[in-house]
Amino acid sequence: MSAVKNRLDTTREWLFAPATDASARGHQAGMTFLRILLGLMWLYNVSWKRAPDFGQDSGNGLFKFTSYAVSDPVFPPYSWIVEHVVLNVFTPFGWLVLAAETTLAVLLLTGAWVRLAALIGVAQSVAIALSVAYAPHEWPWSYWLMIGAHVALLVTASGCAVGVDGVRARLESMPLLGQVWGGLSVVLGLISIVGSIGDPLAKRGNGLVSSDLSISLGNYNLLGGVVLLVAGALVVFSARGGSPRAAQGAAALAVLAALSLYAQLGFSDPILGGTPTSAAFLLALALVGAVVGGLLGRSSHDHASKGHR
Repeated sequence: MSAVKNRLDTTREWLFAPATDASARGHQAGMTFLRILLGLMWLYNVSWKRAPDFGQDSGNGLFKFTSYAVSDPVFPPYSWIVEHVVLNVFTPFGWLVLAAETTLAVLLLTGAWVRLAALIGVAQSVAIALSVAYAPHEWPWSYWLMIGAHVALLVTASGCAVGVDGVRARLESMPLLGQVWGGLSVVLGLISIVGSIGDPLAKRGNGLVSSDLSISLGNYNLLGGVVLLVAGALVVFSARGGSPRAAQGAAALAVLAALSLYAQLGFSDPILGGTPTSAAFLLALALVGAVVGGLLGRSSHDHASKGHR
């Protein structure tokens, strides 16, 4: 019994440890590229997971694709579960899917707890495959490739470069991580502000979006762009040696902005002009801000403690 417990403890430690095993630099770069690519895939895909009914009333969206498990079954036992359980509690299921895919986007893009994210990604890819692999106009190999890509992240060092895992393992520069994410947020905020001047409170504002390429960092109107600009600037300021409170404030601002989107999407026009993708991006920025602010605060505390000795 103790041997099983030890094995479980070892597996849990490995799963939550930074994905930064020693490997060649080219290997790390390639796996970092794959991690970011998968993060962008999930970031785009949350855009059509729309509360409050997730397409149930119209028969579209997540409800439509989930229903393919019943109309075009891949694995009959799974189809039975979808028909008799999932479709009867579809709204909570929709929120669960949105939470899972948002978590994947945030953790993979920021390189945080990558092995855990990869395991969630394998499970989510399998669930999607069991729902839609036999649906009309689908290509089953898409889902084999999704599963395989997440397995590759699970067993490789994909968190070293520009990632929270690299910072946790002290292999990556915390200031670099903060400046990259803060700078990206500033640029995205400026683009959104300039593009929204003519219609500042549009239901869906501007942003870095290409529907044809299925790439998006979110949509933001004028107010949403200002939020991104301010939060990003605070993270950059903190990462460049400023107060840790600046990054912590940016994290709080980004979380509040994301929560405001979740509270309004599907119920009223969001005051930030965003989508669930916008909320996921804001949560990723919040995670980076919290890491930067937390590490700087700990460092300041350690220096102060040494000074009193």
